[in-house]
Amino acid sequence: MKKIAGITINLLQGDITEMECDAIVNAANNRLSMGGGVAGAIKRKGGVEIEKEAVAKGPISIGEAIWTGAGNLKAKFVIHAAVMGDDRRTDETKIYKATKSSLLLADQLGLKSIAFPALGTGVGGFPYKESAKAMLKAIEEVAPSLKNLQEITFVLWGEEAYNSFKEVIEG
Repeated sequence: MKKIAGITINLLQGDITEMECDAIVNAANNRLSMGGGVAGAIKRKGGVEIEKEAVAKGPISIGEAIWTGAGNLKAKFVIHAAVMGDDRRTDETKIYKATKSSLLLADQLGLKSIAFPALGTGVGGFPYKESAKAMLKAIEEVAPSLKNLQEITFVLWGEEAYNSFKEVIEG
């Protein structure tokens, strides 16, 4: 656990679709279709209505985020953060912008808690540590301006992802 500008940062190894929080973040493509990785897991567990609602709001620019309901999930919302386009490639800047957009949107919605996967590391193939650095940079930059958000949890699938994020976040 760590605090940044009064916001608690937590790390968990597990399944983001099981999180009980205000919003979970989907590592999305800019068309907002939900095929594999985190998006596929959210659609399978939460229901196809999440994808239908997301696609109706798209396409969006890479780095932007939109919200939808959470269907059958325990979370109240899904924030879809576009970390890549049709080429399925991402980079540090795209991950940074998508993280920042997600945080600002969650705060604008009045949410108190949000859970992130390791953005860009699944289908996007980006290294865990580099994703963690980009995401942490976005949190450090935007956290002082957030009015509602109190808790950010990184929910990481697998030991390698968890250990990489732990090393970056906890120093």
